[in-house]
Amino acid sequence: MLPNMFPLTSGPFGALPVMPIQAMTQQATRHARRVYVGGLPATSNEQSVATFFSHVMSAIGGNTAGPGDAVVNVYINYEKKFAFVEMRSVEEASNAMALDGIIFEGAPCKVRRPSDYNPSLAATLGPSQPNPNLNLAAVGLSPGSAGGLEGPDRIFVGGLPYYFTEAQIRELLESFGALRGFDLVKDRETGNSKGYAFCVYQDVSVTDIACAALNGIKMGDKTLTVRRANQGTTQPKPEQESVLLHAQQQIALQRLMLQPGALATKVLCLTQVVEVDELSNDEDYQDILEDMRTECGKFGSLVNVVIPRPSPDGEHAPGVGKVFLEYGDVESASKARQSLNGRKFGGNQVIAVFYPENKFYEGDYDG
Repeated sequence: MLPNMFPLTSGPFGALPVMPIQAMTQQATRHARRVYVGGLPATSNEQSVATFFSHVMSAIGGNTAGPGDAVVNVYINYEKKFAFVEMRSVEEASNAMALDGIIFEGAPCKVRRPSDYNPSLAATLGPSQPNPNLNLAAVGLSPGSAGGLEGPDRIFVGGLPYYFTEAQIRELLESFGALRGFDLVKDRETGNSKGYAFCVYQDVSVTDIACAALNGIKMGDKTLTVRRANQGTTQPKPEQESVLLHAQQQIALQRLMLQPGALATKVLCLTQVVEVDELSNDEDYQDILEDMRTECGKFGSLVNVVIPRPSPDGEHAPGVGKVFLEYGDVESASKARQSLNGRKFGGNQVIAVFYPENKFYEGDYDG
């Protein structure tokens, strides 16, 4: 049997075994059939990775080499949490490139070509780009979404309650600045949120601030997981600490608007419209109060304006930095919120949220 499997050939060095043609072909194409997968969770192993990617490739219609599993081999570097996943064919490996950002066991994975990939040689072996007709929606991805949200500043937002709307999530994220890209992953059949999203900020310097402020926040019965999609948890730089503290205060307010069943009220709470040091001077304070009455009275019956002032002895004073607007009816408050929220004021973006009436009437301005 052996001579039939590894036929011998005569040459200047006598009889030498010759590698079968199939094995030679596999070796020559291996660089183009392997896929680098980074960001694996600590619980993953070779079998789980192979099973997952074979299933996902089948789900998107990426199995072009026929029935069976697309994955033929997996090597995992457990220390650095990455794997090399070997596909059956060059075309299937190229189709796998469309899986960048796929969620595996709760972690977004980075899918790339391995370092030994030879583009010019690979071009002679088969397609080097994913098939444009892949059904990426079947696995919660959208065509081009990874490309539009690519790069080291791409943020993964997980643990979102399913009842959150796209507009509510965007509003929460935009507390830190304008978004360059946003993608809420939805179920292909129902169109409902799958509980996670990706985003990139226009000003990438706020990336770490947003991640640190949002990560770990309780939302109903869920806890948010927010981090750079292609990296582990990162800590903000020392010079960002003060910005982070401010951001966390804004998030506490923003959460009021996103609680399940939260209703519009007659009271609005504004932040980022007044500077605390301006509130100590009586004359400046009266000017600010009058300006608020004039500007915010344009939206309906404005009953009361409350702007908490800092304590003379320097102790904590509830609500300092906020402006509370009490309207005569919910409709007026809603108009004011729609107009004021997101408006630029003194270079800052105003945040306007409905505030619980019972807390306002009790003088509880720390909510």
